[in-house]
Amino acid sequence: MKIDLSGKLALVTGGSRGIGRAIALALGEAGCDTLINYQHSEEAAEEVVCLLRQHHVRAKAYRADIADAAQAREMLDAIRAEFGVVDILVNNAGITRDRSFLKMTRAMWDEVLGVNLNGPFNVTHALLPGMVEKGWGRVINIASVNGQTGNFGQANYSVTKGGLIAFTYTLAREFARKGITVNAVSPGYTTTDMVRAMPEPVLESLRATIPMNRLGTPEEIAAAALFAASSQASYLTGQVLGVNGGLYM
Repeated sequence: MKIDLSGKLALVTGGSRGIGRAIALALGEAGCDTLINYQHSEEAAEEVVCLLRQHHVRAKAYRADIADAAQAREMLDAIRAEFGVVDILVNNAGITRDRSFLKMTRAMWDEVLGVNLNGPFNVTHALLPGMVEKGWGRVINIASVNGQTGNFGQANYSVTKGGLIAFTYTLAREFARKGITVNAVSPGYTTTDMVRAMPEPVLESLRATIPMNRLGTPEEIAAAALFAASSQASYLTGQVLGVNGGLYM
């Protein structure tokens, strides 16, 4: 199945590394003009932009902390001025600050909720009116299997990813008649920098819990996001696409 997104404009938050990078590159390969947001990794972000332009699509990186409403607004105003209406939004940016709940500080809680939940609010709330006016749009929220099952030491992170799933359901209902689909992709354990940094014995114990006995790749997550962005997924909304090797069914 060939997916063609020529003439569409996408924004991927947290698009400089890992899953966000893979999603951005998949969109570009499908002919989609692709913008990425990043906060820290300027060199990595510019590398993604160079790779995107090899597909002869428009591409640009924007630095902003999307948890900060003013920074998010400034970035989105600049995007509107230069590129116009965003057709496809991928809410991918996320952070972890892990600690067992009784040892978790309020600052750790607030920081994770700020990026992982307030960030998608700031960006989605600003971009949806343009999609409504066009009568076409895709919102894809990158959740996590831990938002469906919970995870030791990740009360803050799991709450935000479960919240993104509820956010997905609600927006899907509100915008279904306006030509906009809203779906979530829920990765399992994936070979990102964060996971690769784990000690090998921990990784081995993780693999043992996964029926496929391996970690996923960012490209496998990107394939699900790309499908959700496509015209072929026009009747798909309010769904959570679990890409987790059978870890959660």
